[in-house]
Amino acid sequence: MVALLIILNSAGNFFFGLGMKRIGAVQGLSVAMLRSVFVAVFSSIWIWLGIVSMILFLAALMLVLSWADFSYVLPATAAMYAVVPLLGHFVLGERVTSLRWAGVALICAGVLFVARTPPSTTEKS
Repeated sequence: MVALLIILNSAGNFFFGLGMKRIGAVQGLSVAMLRSVFVAVFSSIWIWLGIVSMILFLAALMLVLSWADFSYVLPATAAMYAVVPLLGHFVLGERVTSLRWAGVALICAGVLFVARTPPSTTEKS
């Protein structure tokens, strides 16, 4: 289930990124500009795929939190922070600097430490 959380969250963020790249940068904060951006955002299939992915992520997260400790689940799902730069680099063609890759490596090391612990240490009453 943790892998599903990682996939759903990464997919949601990927779809949001793709959708907003297609919409383009928001130029100014006038009411007319914000209205046009709002319409563009909520008429984008990519944004809707991101919303659906994030809703499924939230549902799966609540389910997993009913099975395992919060202190296990959230650090274990941090692997999504490694998946997102991979998607950005290989699918969206973004440039990911070596400093970011080093950060991703540190996150992966942390996920490995968490994965070596039991998912639940709280006694059930």
